[in-house]
Amino acid sequence: MGEAAQSPGKPPSPARRRAVRAVALVTGATLLTGLLQATGAAPSQAAAGSGSRTAAVSVNSLTPRIPAKGDTLTISGQVENDGKSAITGAHVGLRMPWGGALSTRSSIKSAASRTGYTNADDGDEIPGHTATVADIPAGGHVSYTLTVPVSALDLADDGVYQLGVTLDGRTKADPSMHVLGIKRTFLPWYGDAVTSSTKPTRINYLWPLTDRSHIAPRGDTDSQVSPIFMDDELATELAPGGRLRQMIDLARNLPVTWVVDPDLLATVEFMTKGYRVAGPGGDVSKTTPGTGGAVAKQWLNDLKTAVAGEQIIALPFGDTDIASLAHHGKSVPGALTHLKTGVALGLTTTQTIFGGTQTGDVAWPVDGAIDPSIVSVARAGGAKRILARSDTFGEGDGLSYTPNAARPIGGGTTAVVADATLSTAFSGTLGNQEQTNLAVQSFIAQTLMITMEAPEKQRTVVVAPQRTPTAAQAQAMAEAIHDTTDATKAPWISPVTFDEAAKAHPDPRANRKVPSAKAYPNSLRKQELPADAFEQIEQTQNGLNKFVVILTQQNRVTVPFRNAVLRSMSNGWRGSPGSQKVYRDAIGLYLTDLIDSVYIIQKSALTLSGRSGTIPVTVKNELGQPVKGLVLHLESGANIRLEIKDADQPIAIEGGHTRTLKFQTTASANGTVQVTAQLYTENKGPYGGAQVFDVHINKVTDLVMLIIGAGLLLLVLAGVRIYRQRKRRGSGGDGEDDGGDDEGGDETDGTDSGQPGDPAADTGQESQEQSPTGEKVDG
Repeated sequence: MGEAAQSPGKPPSPARRRAVRAVALVTGATLLTGLLQATGAAPSQAAAGSGSRTAAVSVNSLTPRIPAKGDTLTISGQVENDGKSAITGAHVGLRMPWGGALSTRSSIKSAASRTGYTNADDGDEIPGHTATVADIPAGGHVSYTLTVPVSALDLADDGVYQLGVTLDGRTKADPSMHVLGIKRTFLPWYGDAVTSSTKPTRINYLWPLTDRSHIAPRGDTDSQVSPIFMDDELATELAPGGRLRQMIDLARNLPVTWVVDPDLLATVEFMTKGYRVAGPGGDVSKTTPGTGGAVAKQWLNDLKTAVAGEQIIALPFGDTDIASLAHHGKSVPGALTHLKTGVALGLTTTQTIFGGTQTGDVAWPVDGAIDPSIVSVARAGGAKRILARSDTFGEGDGLSYTPNAARPIGGGTTAVVADATLSTAFSGTLGNQEQTNLAVQSFIAQTLMITMEAPEKQRTVVVAPQRTPTAAQAQAMAEAIHDTTDATKAPWISPVTFDEAAKAHPDPRANRKVPSAKAYPNSLRKQELPADAFEQIEQTQNGLNKFVVILTQQNRVTVPFRNAVLRSMSNGWRGSPGSQKVYRDAIGLYLTDLIDSVYIIQKSALTLSGRSGTIPVTVKNELGQPVKGLVLHLESGANIRLEIKDADQPIAIEGGHTRTLKFQTTASANGTVQVTAQLYTENKGPYGGAQVFDVHINKVTDLVMLIIGAGLLLLVLAGVRIYRQRKRRGSGGDGEDDGGDDEGGDETDGTDSGQPGDPAADTGQESQEQSPTGEKVDG
């Protein structure tokens, strides 16, 4: 009985079709309900491969997409037998519901989502215009081409009509002629002359030009005049057939507003000047020449031609993820500063490359989803207009039509609410010709339905597609824009710029209340950058601020690091948290390496012999530029045996050079003392690691006194000996006078003068030793 209800039967005449439209709308649902109750199952519950789901029907092409009077529709595609037995005696036909044109935008969505066939919803076959197909074995498929004159469709009123392409035939399980498969699409019909009261819908189409970051945080040197690319994939994207190449070619002559990530422009411009690509695993020490210089130059030149005369919206440099910033980074000191920097740099970059004036006051959170915190952050970044979307913002209570996109939300800010249905029309895979065709046909139908909702009311809507469309998605978008902006095909549409759409008078009945934080989609929250990402970025920024004070050419470091930080906050990292973390870590590691490039050369223990001496300390600068503003400080240990004169000495070093400073010291006691050498910046902050070494003190004065004492002892002993000798002689009674003996003391006078242990002779003597580093150490 269920299959019998699906049989085509004899179609009513056009006059009867018009007469029963109103009745069908009322009775169709009741009749269908009775049939379902009789069979005990809804159409959606039927098993695939049976009944009206026995065959899969595809609609790969429908021309013309927007027909006029006198045209003939040509529909082509394939039918595939999903059943268990062959399909015989089959033909392809076209069906239209009895109710005439669809009445709402939601009815288009509802019809597109239905599966299976019912006569009440899909109507009768247009008689006399079918295409016979060969028998189809189980699992087999055949192609078809169906032609139907527009005059046979009985298109009484302007609007959107549902078309059902069906396969009728017989199977072993049911030898009667019945519907075996159906595919629905939509036909926009605007056959009558435009009336004076009809106001075409004004539509602004955004055309996004974004990509993920390709430049590595680490360059060849601290200058990054020629940054290193993480990969050479961008060359493929810019070459003929590549996604970014097609994005230009497809939109070259379309009335669109370009939405550009300035980082992409800067990256491509780097490529035109020659660039290098990191080795496996991102190894910047093993780079190879990039291959995309020529295609980059061609792409950039063609882009300049394509955007000439069109409005350009400059996103923040790197396309800052303002939703992540609002939810996880707002409270981190300095995080909002990066957004302001990105906005200013983005506008400057686009103006430098394109010339002229671009728009830089538009914030575009992911998928147009907003909440109060996102609005607050957007305003803090200087945005006066926030690109939202109607599926998160809402249209307003009681509205039977699509309102204007512009809606004031307070604080001098306008929410430009893009139409969700049109904006997501091409977000699917679009992996085959049928998917593309159906998406384009549905898009066109939706634009006509917007106008037909309130023909006498002027509306302005915005279409904001996904940020990074695939080549197939971009192709479908371009086809839809081309067809709907051709006044001869679609007079119900009038293209406008983004500025015009944002300035349209807000509909007083449209919703202006910003959704709460609870309403923000969880699926988007899960993709956001975590709080520790912004904390790590701030730590890196603090380290950078302390480092650059010693540089003579700070912009050679601050500029590439600024750009790297902005890239680390990009929307392009959504869906790739691991890659984002690796990129962020690489920024910090590179900064650490640069800081460590200015350091104190390691010293071994040395010996000082004498009351005073000098200690040399050498500092090396491996950077590619001079450093200044450093102070080298030397400090002895707590057991003070060594006093250091001028313990703080300023130091400046040329790039790639070393410099040695000598510190005058005075010893007060023998022993070993620990000495610490530390660099400081001018603001008294320590720079780099300290070098600690031992100094052995061996005072020469002690040795001298020992030698002098020994000399005096010898003199005394010599005097005693002489005295004894004279006494013995006197006691011998020889009476002989030895006059020379009276001057004997003079013989020892000379032994006291110029003794090797004379303190005056040794004061200030210095010794030298060779350190393991090869430096001469004055002791």
